[in-house]
Amino acid sequence: SVIQLSTIYGLPFCGPNVIDHYICDMYPLLELVCTDTYVTGILVVANGGLICTIVFLLLLISYGVILHSLKNLSQEGRRKALQTCGSHITVVVCFFVPCIFIYVRPAKTFYTDKSLSVFYTVITPMLNPLIYSLRNSELTNAMKKLWKRNIISHIK
Repeated sequence: SVIQLSTIYGLPFCGPNVIDHYICDMYPLLELVCTDTYVTGILVVANGGLICTIVFLLLLISYGVILHSLKNLSQEGRRKALQTCGSHITVVVCFFVPCIFIYVRPAKTFYTDKSLSVFYTVITPMLNPLIYSLRNSELTNAMKKLWKRNIISHIK
């Protein structure tokens, strides 16, 4: 963010200083600049997009190594490891795919950017506890009992 802040700091802004976006993000901010922002847009892609993509790929590679090493475990150990990795991979994909979509493209704001930014800034952090709590066997068993009780009460 220091690199992006230093590229924006010296740019001249004009017109209404209102950003039509959910968060103060780089691309909507560049729309308020009165000069050519092509080079700044390339820097945003090189900085934000590259970092996002590299981290995502490194995480996927690490999960690939973990899943590959499961061949030596018992069936129960494999199942537990797959449950843990499945939860992690779900959260990683929910966060990084929208982030990569926004930052690895030309410096232009699209209509879908608002909804995608809400997804990776609000929805993913809200889903994170739910995804990890479903791994808890006590919680899962309690939800199954509640589900069965509701089905039986509706049948009667």
